[in-house]
Parts: sequence; C-alpha cells; structure tokens
Amino acid sequence: MRPIAPVSLSSGDLIADRRYEWARAAQEKGNLEAAVDLLRQALELVPGYAAAWFALGEVRAARGDAMGAVDAFEQARAADPADRLGAALQLARFEAAAPVMPPAYVRAVFDQYAGDFDRALVEGLSYRAPQLLLDAVKATGVRMKFGSVLDLGCGTGLTGTAFRPFCDWLVGVDLSAGMIEKARTKDLYDRLDEADIGEFLRGEGSANYQLVLSGDVFVYLPYLEPTFTLVAAVLAPGGLFAFTTETHEGNGAILRDTLRYAHGEPHVRDALRDAKLDLVSLNPAATRNEKGEPVPGLVVVVRKG
Repeated sequence: MRPIAPVSLSSGDLIADRRYEWARAAQEKGNLEAAVDLLRQALELVPGYAAAWFALGEVRAARGDAMGAVDAFEQARAADPADRLGAALQLARFEAAAPVMPPAYVRAVFDQYAGDFDRALVEGLSYRAPQLLLDAVKATGVRMKFGSVLDLGCGTGLTGTAFRPFCDWLVGVDLSAGMIEKARTKDLYDRLDEADIGEFLRGEGSANYQLVLSGDVFVYLPYLEPTFTLVAAVLAPGGLFAFTTETHEGNGAILRDTLRYAHGEPHVRDALRDAKLDLVSLNPAATRNEKGEPVPGLVVVVRKG
C-alpha cells in the first residue's frame, strides 16, 4: 500500500472514463506514449477531467517533460479546486515551496483506505509507531496513569489501542470519516471527532490534557510550529506530548517521493522551542518500512513546563 494514492474521479462520460482506465493500464506497463495518447483522447471528450489531467502530469513527469507535467498538474488543480488528487503536492516536486496538503485530498485518500488500513500498514509496512510512542512515554519515568489523553490523527485507533489501558478518558480526532468509523468499531475512545486537527485544537480551549499523542501525522504537515503551539495550549501544566516524524539529515521540511514530509531534527527542535515546550527525549527510530527498508524517523517526548 502506498501511503498516499491517487483518488479516481469520474468524468461523467463513460467513453472518457474508459480511455482513462486504458491509459492507466498502459502507464503501469511502461507504455507511456500510448498512455499520453489515450489521456489526450479523454481530455478532448471532457476538457475539465481532473483525473485525466493528473495522470497526464504523472506520465509527462515520467518521460522527463517537466514543463508539460507542471502544466498538466495545474490544469488538474484548476479542474478540481478542492484538489482531492493532490496536484499541489506534485507541483511541489518542481518548485521550491512546501505546500500544505489539501484537506480534501487527505480525507479522500484515507476514506478510501480505511477498510484495509490496519492490515496494510502493520503487515505491509511493519508500522510500529504506537509501540515506539508507548516505550518513549514509559522511559520518561512518569506514572503510567493519565486522566485525559488526546490522540491527534487517531486513524483507525492503532495508537489508542496501545494507550487505552493507561488512561481514564481517551479522545480521538481525525480528518477522515472512514477512519473515525473504523476506530468507533473498536470501542476504544470515550469521544471521537471528525475534524482537521488544527481546527479541533483551536476549539478545545484550555482542555488540560495530561497526554497528547500523535503517531505518523506530521508527515502530512510541512510546518510544525503552528500545531505544536496549539498542542501546548491544550496541555495541562507538566503534561506530555509524544509524537513521531520522518526525518532527513538537513534542516526544514522536504517532500519525499511518497508524498510524505520529512523534517530535519533542527526544524523539530526549533518548532518545539518556539511553542515553549521542553524537550524530554528525542531519539532516532524507524516507524515503518518502505520497499522493505526502514524509513528514518524520530520519536519525541516533550513536556509543558
């Protein structure tokens, strides 16, 4: 399973959709010239066909046509202003700016994956962030009994499963309705909200959570300080915030080919300092594999002073 995959959007025209499907099949077989021809046919039938423009951008990029790829991705974004396909992220591969992922894109992708998410993530990618977070929190020496705990980007509840025995009240929030419904079936959370995490945190006021968790969420955010500041506002004095990131050897954020952000350690430390959160531990750890190889990451625990 790819962590982010294109979401298919029908054109409303059966013939155009068929050309699109044939083009995708040709692309998978490496016949890029045929894929381009079929996608052009689809776009002649439906000029505002966002998925076809997006696929054309991918094929042009694979052929080394950067300018053509940029044009196609811009057309895809114009055809679907909500950007459910993530054209802005593809454009970032050709530009210096680090865009914020369109919420509609993230929501659509994870709604699509919700049913098979746990198996694909744990078995397919050896996902281990929940256990790494639990080990990191235990290593602080804190008493493992928390009143209110917040699971940011809770997904289907993998992190909630690890921490449920140690909390009295567990709140989960996620952008994807599909993920929330999957989490609800596990009967882990005392409260579940479908919301953007930034909007949720701004609406919480001073909720005084004793522990905030975030596993594999910040790979979808280019800038960390705004969210860290919002987390600090809902933490009780002395409360802990434990999270994971993917990382790279430099500074700032980079968008990987997997369309996930990796944050340099200096960027993480600066964002924590600006949010006035005190570092307790920061350790390298791979939370998942990609193509059979561990992805470099960090497991971080901080405290509100």
